[in-house]
Amino acid sequence: MASSTVGPASEFSSHNSRSWQLALAAARTAADNRGRDIVILDMREITPLFDYFVVATGTSRRQLHAMSEEIDHTLEDDLNDRRDGIEGYQESRWILLDYGNVVIHLFDEETRSYYDLEQLWCDAQPVELPKDLQSAAKAIKPR
Repeated sequence: MASSTVGPASEFSSHNSRSWQLALAAARTAADNRGRDIVILDMREITPLFDYFVVATGTSRRQLHAMSEEIDHTLEDDLNDRRDGIEGYQESRWILLDYGNVVIHLFDEETRSYYDLEQLWCDAQPVELPKDLQSAAKAIKPR
């Protein structure tokens, strides 16, 4: 994983406001639905394809579906954004929600550990989460 974390003082000055708003809303919604080990990765310096990854772990198929559906509701209905694609919903081990500049990855614990996106994209900067999300982010460490 990258050695430093982008701190809250720089969040609003350096992050694209719309993409950051979507990523933060997705992370908050995952936390509200008992998502664990929530991480936002700043991908802007790594690839021009997207700005952020949001990664979260769920404990069951039912929970992953609930997180996915609630994130869709929040981003589409509340923030008026449109999902470009979804993958893995039927299998429910890794659900990917593509919102263009923000890609949300919802994993079961075993699949998250296997694919280890944080290590795969180790040059990405993890973004420090707001205090109210930090307890969810540290709930489990699947490694």
